[in-house]
Amino acid sequence: MSELRTRMIRDMALRGFSPRTHEAYIAAVVKLAKYYHRSPDQLSNEEVQAYLAYLIQERKLAWSTCSQAAHAFRFLYHVTLGHPRTEFHVPAPGSRRSSRSFWVGKMCGACSTRACIRATGSCWPRPTPGACA
Repeated sequence: MSELRTRMIRDMALRGFSPRTHEAYIAAVVKLAKYYHRSPDQLSNEEVQAYLAYLIQERKLAWSTCSQAAHAFRFLYHVTLGHPRTEFHVPAPGSRRSSRSFWVGKMCGACSTRACIRATGSCWPRPTPGACA
């Protein structure tokens, strides 16, 4: 086990991180090192940010996975290595709601329920089959 990994594990243990957090953070840092074929302490902040962009854009990983990796890198660079505070940016996830629908704060006229009214004018989700026209 490398000295850097030992230090990071020690720092996480001192802060009371769970064993699952240890595993996830170490795995994220190992993948970063393998991607660049260099030790993480030799990487610049720009390289780490580029790796996060790669995870999001090329690998198409879930936002939560990328966010957890960013937190692992923040911990490594700020706590374990003592670098000045730099925020690694992971864009917020987009809305899952269709752009053709919007929430209305009034009752649906067809079925008398609060609902998402689509551009077609129908109520969604339908409370009972055939309730809305």
